Amino acid sequence: MTDTRPGPRLRHGRASLAISFFVQGAIFALLVTRIPALQDRYGISDGLLPLFLAAVPVLAGVGSVTTEHLVKRVRPGRVLRGVQPVVSLALLAAGSGSAVWQLAVALAVFGLTVGALDASMNMLGVSLQRAYGRSIMLGFHAAYSLGGIAGASLAWVGAHEDLPLPVLYAPLVAALVPVAFIAGRWFADDARGPGDGGTGPDGGTGAAGGAEHGVVSMRPLLPLCLVMAFAYIGDSTVSNWSAKYLEDVLYSSDQLATVPYNVYMVTTLLGRSFGDLGVRRFGAAAVVRAGALLAAGGFAVVAAAPGAWVGMLGFTLLGLGLCVLVPQTFAAAGRLFPGASDAAVARLNIFNYVGFLIGSPLVGALGGAWNYRGAMLVPMALVLVTLVYARSFGAAPARYGDGHERPRTVDVG
Repeated sequence: MTDTRPGPRLRHGRASLAISFFVQGAIFALLVTRIPALQDRYGISDGLLPLFLAAVPVLAGVGSVTTEHLVKRVRPGRVLRGVQPVVSLALLAAGSGSAVWQLAVALAVFGLTVGALDASMNMLGVSLQRAYGRSIMLGFHAAYSLGGIAGASLAWVGAHEDLPLPVLYAPLVAALVPVAFIAGRWFADDARGPGDGGTGPDGGTGAAGGAEHGVVSMRPLLPLCLVMAFAYIGDSTVSNWSAKYLEDVLYSSDQLATVPYNVYMVTTLLGRSFGDLGVRRFGAAAVVRAGALLAAGGFAVVAAAPGAWVGMLGFTLLGLGLCVLVPQTFAAAGRLFPGASDAAVARLNIFNYVGFLIGSPLVGALGGAWNYRGAMLVPMALVLVTLVYARSFGAAPARYGDGHERPRTVDVG
């Protein structure tokens, strides 16, 4: 009987990549949860702050595009090992400066490198999932969620104790950078096929399709790009508007208004922790359909909630539903383009930032011009559009008699 269990190299690669996801989740949470403190430190006006915040995802998109070309010459593991310490140090620089231009430079570096980091992490995750032969992608994003919870908790401690940002950031960065750097020694770049930019785990050709088929067409990728953008519109709605919604619309207390996002983060972690089991049992397309319906139901509950506690139930459903969409979108891109998954992931990753840029201003504008209950129905409708594209999450290469591979759609995990 043949032993199909992954070898030590793959297992170590999986663990080390999960650590990188965790570190990045913590670093990103430490930035976004302390934005008011950064604004106070540098004396940035409310009118100028959105420009600083919008610059980060724009530059992250540039970093993702650059990474698509960089990994043709340098393996994603090396890119990740190089940029992750820079992202962490950029966080420390952002919290330690005294002039606005210093913050601008730090956030610019953070944006460019976080785009490269997000792209390279997910490239490695897609290739590792292919080498494993089963769904493991949600587990990496669960590690990111866990890191986000840890980072947000530490940020809360810093705010509660009134710690200056350098005092909060310096020891955390000093601890996280070596952890990520050491873990990077075990990245499983050798689990990659030639279309990804490397050799297979056995030193052979690896992924089906080969380099000669390593061309990414945007037409079949576009449905996944839309789903990615819609998912992040939903996510940014929760992160930016949940507290205001509970306080101003559902008349909760200040303390209770901070709870929905924490609940959302915890349910995101839970959903991702068990999501791979669902994919293996029911298939990726079925899990995505269920997640989209659950998230849409969450938005509907939030929009119709008569009080704060029902609203929090809606945000709980949102976390459980939205959490599966992004990891499965990356995984689907890898299946759709097995000979060019790096390029597919890098292009898909751009729509992460597109959704982030659109989501918060969209809900804010609709809430101001109409009302916030009605505004919640817009991300609900966009999430429901995911159902139209759910078949794309079962995409797998089909081999024809001419030896070439063309996309076909099947329901696979």
